Amino acid sequence: MAEHESLEFGKADFVLLDTVSMEEFMANLKLRFEKGRIYSYIGEVVVSVNPYRAMNIYGRDTIEQYKGRELYERPPHLFAIADAAYKAMKRRNKDTCIVISGESGAGKTEASKYIMQYIAAITNPNQRAEVERVKNMLLKSNCVLEAFGNAKTNRNDNSSRFGKYMDINFDFKGDPIGGHINNYLLEKVSGWLGFHIICVFHLQLLSGAPDSLLHSLHIKKDPKAYTYIKIGGSGNTSHIVLLHTAFMIGFTGDEIQTVYKILATILHLSYINTDHGPFYYLNICLLEELDLLSTKEENVEKALLYRTVATGRDVIEKQHTTQEASYGRDALAKAMYERLFCWIVGRINDIIEVKNYDARIHGKNTVIGVLDIYGFEIFQNNSFEQFCINYCNEKLQQLFIQLVLKQEQEEYQREGIPWKHIDYFNNQIIVDLVEQQHKGIFSILDEACMNVGKVTDEVFLQGLDVKLAKHAHFSSRKLSPTDKSLEFDRDFRIRHYAGDVAYSVVGFIDKNKDTLFQDFKRLLYNSSNPVLKGMWPEGKLRITEVTKRPLTAATLFKNSMILLVENLASKEPYYVRCIKPNDVKSPLLFEHERCRHQVEYLGLLENVRVRRAGFAYRQTYPRFLQRYKMISEFTWPNHDLPSDKEAVKKLLQGCRFDHDVAYGKTKVFIRTPRTLFSLEEQRAEMVQRIILFLQKVWRGALARRRYRRMRAALIILQAYRRYKVKSYIREVNRRFKNVQSMKDYGRHVKWPTPPKVLVFSSWIFLDASFRWWAWTLIKGLSPEETLQVRAKVACLEALKSQRADLGLQRDWEGNYLRDSPDTASSFTLISSMLQRKDKFMRVLFSCNVRKINRFHKTENRAVLITDRHLYKMDPLRQYKPMKSIPLYNVTGMSISSGKDQLVVFHTKDSRDLVVCLQGMVPANESRIGELVGTLLSHFKRLAI
Repeated sequence: MAEHESLEFGKADFVLLDTVSMEEFMANLKLRFEKGRIYSYIGEVVVSVNPYRAMNIYGRDTIEQYKGRELYERPPHLFAIADAAYKAMKRRNKDTCIVISGESGAGKTEASKYIMQYIAAITNPNQRAEVERVKNMLLKSNCVLEAFGNAKTNRNDNSSRFGKYMDINFDFKGDPIGGHINNYLLEKVSGWLGFHIICVFHLQLLSGAPDSLLHSLHIKKDPKAYTYIKIGGSGNTSHIVLLHTAFMIGFTGDEIQTVYKILATILHLSYINTDHGPFYYLNICLLEELDLLSTKEENVEKALLYRTVATGRDVIEKQHTTQEASYGRDALAKAMYERLFCWIVGRINDIIEVKNYDARIHGKNTVIGVLDIYGFEIFQNNSFEQFCINYCNEKLQQLFIQLVLKQEQEEYQREGIPWKHIDYFNNQIIVDLVEQQHKGIFSILDEACMNVGKVTDEVFLQGLDVKLAKHAHFSSRKLSPTDKSLEFDRDFRIRHYAGDVAYSVVGFIDKNKDTLFQDFKRLLYNSSNPVLKGMWPEGKLRITEVTKRPLTAATLFKNSMILLVENLASKEPYYVRCIKPNDVKSPLLFEHERCRHQVEYLGLLENVRVRRAGFAYRQTYPRFLQRYKMISEFTWPNHDLPSDKEAVKKLLQGCRFDHDVAYGKTKVFIRTPRTLFSLEEQRAEMVQRIILFLQKVWRGALARRRYRRMRAALIILQAYRRYKVKSYIREVNRRFKNVQSMKDYGRHVKWPTPPKVLVFSSWIFLDASFRWWAWTLIKGLSPEETLQVRAKVACLEALKSQRADLGLQRDWEGNYLRDSPDTASSFTLISSMLQRKDKFMRVLFSCNVRKINRFHKTENRAVLITDRHLYKMDPLRQYKPMKSIPLYNVTGMSISSGKDQLVVFHTKDSRDLVVCLQGMVPANESRIGELVGTLLSHFKRLAI
């Protein structure tokens, strides 16, 4: 069953209809057409309705959807049947064929193009150049055949007027290596818009060829100037494209030029007017134009005006009557075009045939055949050609029913299921009516053509009335006098499989003889153009040597149909049945009666009945389980039963459908569509639950995977960090291993760059290193030196970047008044007295200063700072103390950032002392840094 299509589009497979009737069939077909579903199935047969609009369902994406899939796995499509034929050919090494049938305008030619396109797209995955060349030639040859074999008719603008069967040869890898084309019955009837020579290429030549080419061929651009095609309409401008295509597939320039000349000659023949006698307007200019055949003008004129007749040993020339001249002209035009078309087919076969292929070396090559042939049709005036076409369809319909029944019967026998006899209309009786030896219509027609004397179409009809008077499927006005729809001495009717068709015998004799005067054959054989000469090999015979009567058109066509049916019967067939929904080419109109008639003559309803006679649906056990195993607890997610067959039985028994099925050796058969639909409903319900379950499991799996990745990343990160830390520590240990023995205790050693994880810690290590280095340096100092170092450190911490002249590079004396020779004696006396009085332990700092009072006046003074007091002294009075400030009353100290030595001592009573230190050291460094450092060091020690 085709998936992915809901019931709103109808039943994708007609076998699954609830009831098999014409009304149900037509309703489903119409619904699918209106919903844009132009393809449907009847089992393994594709039913195609011409949409009369472009549809985006043939692109590369669609090809990939059907590539390698089973027929039922995707919605109905031409690609599905093409893939099924290709897989059968490749997997089983068996020849297959695709038979495309339907009436004119139903889309047969387009279907064959899409099938060829699909096969070309899925083959040659390794892009072998030779295979690509073959594929391109196979595809492009179709363009050339259409140009010469298609025509505008009153039903179709681009109607195929010939049947075509193409064999595509594949190597053991499944790649195309060549092909062969058979053509059938190029139509010559004038009941369409002109003769069959109203081909696409004629119109392309007139409307698209350059003026220089038309001038060389002596033809005009206007199609209405020529009798044969004056009612044919206008062509398109793709002449250059077609010409390029012909060159691409291997036609030479001389061959294409010959084609031009033959087409031009056919057009020039339409100039010859016989209304006032044989070739009344045949003049020297026209003869020159007809000289495109590369023959002498006098020979052309003689062949058109006279006929050479052999009477015993004598040869005489007989001038044509008006009727004979007209007949000869038309016969020549038709024969030239038919020979040209057959030559083109043969030339294409020469190009695309398999070359240099040895089965012993390369393996057996297999074949896919594609048959695109005219369909059964009924017109107002059905001619000889339509009679042949309808016979062809009877022959193919007989093969179709036989093969479908045969395939069904063989499958039932293969699976061990009893075969139920099916009654169906056997159209063998109609085929025999046409082709039976000595009794069939073709034989009666050939006998009439061989009679001596004047033979008319009426005589042929009389023969039919005599020999077929009792046949149930034949009638005429003479046999049925009350049937006024038939004309006396003109019409006969055949009850075909698809319905009754009345044929007019007018032209049957002439068309069957397909007589072309031997003079024309000799004329064209004697052409200096080798291509044209090769088209007429029988022209080499002299008039006295022509004794054997050639086979008639009916016999040739009958033989070709017999060979075609035998060829198709030897292959595994696949079918595409094309339906034309309306006559006005509307994408919206579905003409019920017209479509019903096509369904009848294509045998589609009978095909459904054959398929439904036993079981509507069958599938292999593994495939059936794969689709429906979720609806049973015994088969989901996997079964533990002995075989898939037992698992399917268990599943169907659990659903209570065991009464409606049969179990074959490899397949399960379901009798009614209702059972299948019920299975589909249960499956759809379970699929939703499974999807939710799968989403839950998948999301959990994603979360666990994400956690494992994060955990793994963390472990790796931790290991990497440990590695970097250990490496850093080892490197630090290596660099600083011998610092104690170094002169500067490792001060010059550069620290390694720490990893990111140790950036913060490295500062701790660095600080510890500096502390150790500093401790190592100061541990040998005296107490006085230690105090000085501490003072300098305190100064540096407080004033770094605030002042540049801190005096860190010199020794700090501290008590400058004691050490000065001028003041030592008097200052020593006073300091001793103050020590006894205030009990201080140590002098921190002393020096001369300039005091600045609140009136901005300055006076010479001295300051003495001990560990208990700050004294202001008068140097002029032997350093007599003038003021004593306890250190605990000093709340702060302010200094300037310049080179001056201004200092402000802040006190609790807000009576600040503002002084400017005096005396400069040799290095021009002020004593202000020493003062600040000494006091800060003292207060820090007190705090400790």
